[in-house]
Amino acid sequence: MDKNRGDDIRGKAEGTAPVPLSVLDLVSVGQGRTATQALRTSVDIAQLAERRGFHRLWVAEHHSMPGVASSSPAVILAHLTAHTERIRLGSGGVMLPNHAPLVIAEQFGTLEAMAPGRIDLGLGRAPGTDGATAAALRRTDRLNEGADDFPQQLAELTRFLDDDFPDGHPYSRIHAVPGPVQGPAGRPPIWLLGSSGFSARLAGVLGLPFAFAHHFSAQNTIPALDLYRESFKPSAVLDAPYALIGVSALAADEEHEARRQVLTGALSMVRLRTGRPGLIPTPEEAEAYSFSPMEREFVDSWLGNVIHGTADEVRSGLNDLAKRTGADELMITANAHGGEARVRSYELIADAYGLGA
Repeated sequence: MDKNRGDDIRGKAEGTAPVPLSVLDLVSVGQGRTATQALRTSVDIAQLAERRGFHRLWVAEHHSMPGVASSSPAVILAHLTAHTERIRLGSGGVMLPNHAPLVIAEQFGTLEAMAPGRIDLGLGRAPGTDGATAAALRRTDRLNEGADDFPQQLAELTRFLDDDFPDGHPYSRIHAVPGPVQGPAGRPPIWLLGSSGFSARLAGVLGLPFAFAHHFSAQNTIPALDLYRESFKPSAVLDAPYALIGVSALAADEEHEARRQVLTGALSMVRLRTGRPGLIPTPEEAEAYSFSPMEREFVDSWLGNVIHGTADEVRSGLNDLAKRTGADELMITANAHGGEARVRSYELIADAYGLGA
């Protein structure tokens, strides 16, 4: 096994945390706020995460969602490399079917050159948006082709990153730059992301690290992790499985305030699921909203998978989740209206575990 790559993947638990803790930043844009403010908050969160000992911070590719400002992960990550020094930064993830593999290899080769040894390349096979937007991104309405071709796209991307197409291949004289053709250099480890079994099995067969979206597909978490572990074959990247899960969690100084904040994210999801995406509503708007019985059922189910409350309550919930799933790492996303609430949540969680103390 390539020891350096394995070390780039595995985190180290800090303080009293049961496993390494990381951050998934959705670059949320709240009602009355701007994308500029959301991106400034992302810098604040990245610097806090670095200072307090979170292992890595990822941003995710979403499109045509007013409440999210992360349509261009590589651009945001380039910005964050300039404002941090040590923390790992990556995509959670880039939706590979939306892009030519060469373009992704070039973007992440550039990021690796900017922040050597600190970049992760997480890849998903979903569009990260609705069907019409996906068609606009891909310039085709044959959307299943991209998802079905994911293993082939992944293999092509890996070849570009390693600059090792065999002689006679149509791309053997094409080089992703920055990259190995320019001299010895590291390259970002590839992670596969998923919310079902497809990527879990593929990650296992290829011996790659796996990230599961527990924060919006909790019912599939344990089956997917079991499938990943059962399918795992040691590789040059990893000699044993390594799986993180995305977790929606928000801590506040008071339990009532935590409930107010997470309700904004729940209402935002109601609107997204019913074709009415918008900016993240304020706590006041969420509290005043009249949920239909069907919407209330959805909200109750959604909030059942969001760990929220005081710092002690969130710590207890995270500990229980780590034990239940056997995840090797927890990646926490705090979905709320205002940047202040999200920053405060990560501070409180760090305090609860004695991170950076």
